Amino acid sequence: MDLEKIKNAIVTNVYHIPAERKVPLHSHADHDEIFYCIKGAGFGVLENGEVKLTTGKAFIVPAGVKHSMRSDDEIYVTSFLVPVVKKD
Repeated sequence: MDLEKIKNAIVTNVYHIPAERKVPLHSHADHDEIFYCIKGAGFGVLENGEVKLTTGKAFIVPAGVKHSMRSDDEIYVTSFLVPVVKKD
């Protein structure tokens, strides 16, 4: 396993999602995505339900699963896209 390659493939983002922002359902074929709430509250959205997020809570989406985020007020999250390691 090439740890340096994995390390370099991790993508980080920070998002502010106010109530009026509509994030469409989407997926990442080759990455798991981890959302960590840094301020506010909202929901991690999946095709079949929602997961409540508050400050200090995380929401993990496996590769290939459609997901989105929403908030009734506003939420700030950091997101980590982590490449799926294929079995040798």
